[in-house]
Amino acid sequence: MIVTMTRRIAVNLYDAIVKLRPDWHSDDLKTGKLKVVFTASASDEGNLVKHHTSKAQRQTLSQRLKDPENSLELVIVCNMWLTGFDAPCLHTMYIDKPLKSHNLMQAIARINRVFYEKKGGLIVDYLGLAAELKKALSFYSQSGGKGELTLNQDVAVGLMLAKLETVEQIMSDFTYQHYFDTDTGEKLNILKNATNYVAAPTIKDRFLSEVNALSQAHSLAVPHPDAIAASEKISFFQAIQASLRKLEGSGGDGKLSNQEIETAIRQVVDQALVSDAVINIFDEAGIKNPDISMISDEFMAEVRGMEHQNLAVELLQKLLKDEIRASSRTNIVQSRKLSEMLEDALRRYRNQVISVTDVLEELLNMAKDTKAAQTRGEALKLEPYELAFYDALSQNQSAQEIMGVDKLRKLAIVLVDRIRKNASIDWNLKESVRSRMKVAVKRLLRQYGYPPDMEALALELVLEQAKVFTEFEVSTNHKS
Repeated sequence: MIVTMTRRIAVNLYDAIVKLRPDWHSDDLKTGKLKVVFTASASDEGNLVKHHTSKAQRQTLSQRLKDPENSLELVIVCNMWLTGFDAPCLHTMYIDKPLKSHNLMQAIARINRVFYEKKGGLIVDYLGLAAELKKALSFYSQSGGKGELTLNQDVAVGLMLAKLETVEQIMSDFTYQHYFDTDTGEKLNILKNATNYVAAPTIKDRFLSEVNALSQAHSLAVPHPDAIAASEKISFFQAIQASLRKLEGSGGDGKLSNQEIETAIRQVVDQALVSDAVINIFDEAGIKNPDISMISDEFMAEVRGMEHQNLAVELLQKLLKDEIRASSRTNIVQSRKLSEMLEDALRRYRNQVISVTDVLEELLNMAKDTKAAQTRGEALKLEPYELAFYDALSQNQSAQEIMGVDKLRKLAIVLVDRIRKNASIDWNLKESVRSRMKVAVKRLLRQYGYPPDMEALALELVLEQAKVFTEFEVSTNHKS
């Protein structure tokens, strides 16, 4: 098994191997020595799409790989089959992907299964994962299952003080010491500046992780005098952590309620002075509870002029994630497209490929483009769900070129009408309902001349969109 970082690398590697060993290739799923295992989308390029596998096809490949007598000898994967997949005859894994902790442990466990005379598995490491493997092994084998069931309080205090020192070092370039003897207004200002400081990509993840560990150690160390003495400082760090968590929208629906904001800030601000006030971190940051609908040139200018730009990135990130969650209930294609763009921009920001100014500009443009995309339905004279099916159908270029906008538009309208008439609460309960819908959609695609080479992927995407639309129709009719 070869583990690659991306699907494109997997396909390029497959092509390179086949060039050297042409007889290893086969278009037939049931023959050939080499296969790539992943899923593709309708918007992917052709060389990725041709390696797309459905669940049933992956099951076939799985059975082949588990059979030591089968001709399949090598598979290339990216994310699939690294957990929960069991093929005892597997003996070698080539890893060219960063893995750590339980993900690394589960991946290498694919080749350590007992099988006849197999003496062990071989890991060929191209990235230097030895240090991560050592950490993972020490965590999982610590104490050999025979450690103490209770923790001595002195040990907890020692751990707490060590973690406190680590967090203080992370915050060493930020002056916050006067926080503890100033008035409420200044405390809020310091907390806002501290949150902006910690939101920097070089600091954020480590800070959140270390404060989490500090909080756990502190809870074990209380009521030791040293733990009580450190409580005020720890609560300050916890408030910064809570502010960031709230900005990330880690709650169930991702929305930032005033009550949640108040809870996050009140941990450290004098209770008596703010007991009747609701403090909104958006207001404090200079943005008034944003959503996509309020994106405008004035709003963008306001954000560009914000003093706390790291905090602005966090706020815009939350705004876009809220939009992704909302659009996933209407338009799957747009939701995924926005999600991929957001993750790409944030990854480059965290890896310091682009600056805070650059990522802020990208996020602002992303939000503006998303708002503009919402007006396409009006231009095409399509309802939101009709536009969603239009997007699903027009994902591949050949469909756009062969059918044209008008024909795709008509097909989207017919699809919505057909699915609306057949919407059933049994969608998630009965396979027969889904099968009938699949047959109906396939007939419509062929009736309107949808390109047959892209039909399978389009069918999958349209059925996903149909599931979302059906759930909306059933819930709407149920309420009425």
